Amino acid sequence: MQNATQFPRMSVMPARKNLDYLDCSVANALDIIGDRWSLLILRDAFLGVRRFDDWQRDLEIARNILAQRLDRLVEAEVLEARRYQENPPRDEYVLTAKGKDLLDVLLTLWRWGDRWAPPPPEMHRDLVHLDCGHVTHAVPSCAHCGQELTRSNLRIEPGLAVVDRRSVVKT
Repeated sequence: MQNATQFPRMSVMPARKNLDYLDCSVANALDIIGDRWSLLILRDAFLGVRRFDDWQRDLEIARNILAQRLDRLVEAEVLEARRYQENPPRDEYVLTAKGKDLLDVLLTLWRWGDRWAPPPPEMHRDLVHLDCGHVTHAVPSCAHCGQELTRSNLRIEPGLAVVDRRSVVKT
């Protein structure tokens, strides 16, 4: 029987499947930010982290993985690299307008995580609304009327083909 240590794991990231065939905004967004490291990098960026070494230290992420994710986020124009030192060359990374628009995504994930996958009580962090001083959470609402959005008061038009096919009554 072979020992697992005789077969070292490959450190090359497998090719990502292109999701263009889905013609879907969610799939397109996931193609840019749909892995845990990218989301955690963005979380830290919203909290003020700007430099490679700070992300590496905070997340305890491998340097090559961090470099890949930062490059992908810069290429997607979610982050912008700005040189702060020439010798040796060092960049800091700042959220672009496209990146700042991800705040709702992160706040919603935070709310879901607090409810369904909370950290230990001693590690819990509250979101405090600075205008009123109260602890808060994300609540998706209609951009037109302000009403809270729920599964029961939404529909997608046109509907998904897989759902439409299921709804057809067979005679």
